[in-house]
Amino acid sequence: MGAAYFYHLTRQPMDVTLPILIGKAREAGWRVLVRGRSPERMDWWDQKLWQVGGDEGFLPHGLAGSAHAAEQPILLCHDMTNANGAACLMTIDGADVQPDEVIQSERVCILFDGHDMDAVAQARVQWKTLTDAGCAAQYWSEETGNWQKKAEKTVD
Repeated sequence: MGAAYFYHLTRQPMDVTLPILIGKAREAGWRVLVRGRSPERMDWWDQKLWQVGGDEGFLPHGLAGSAHAAEQPILLCHDMTNANGAACLMTIDGADVQPDEVIQSERVCILFDGHDMDAVAQARVQWKTLTDAGCAAQYWSEETGNWQKKAEKTVD
């Protein structure tokens, strides 16, 4: 059973933090699904990820709906599919996460902009929804400059 990790971004922007977390998930051997809310935003991420890290930080990826989506180690989508069988789901821009996805995944990462009060409110709703459904969850903040776990809900 997996857990939902909430990442409250206050120091580094999403375009810095997301590639780092994707890289860590890949180091763990997991396929990754990055879920956003719009095709345009995922197209933007598709272009952005090709520019990350050079040879050592290369993040091979594709867009959901493409010819080889199922083979992609990192797949970008804007709907509720998991076409590449990812063990790690990362959501951005307030994309939905269902409790069964948390339970079936190794990890779910919910990244949200701490300077956007709507994003913070959405993350609070997601925390309550997922933990009320019996999902384990952790809340991580970078307010001090380093990531620190600020809250945790375990499963009985």
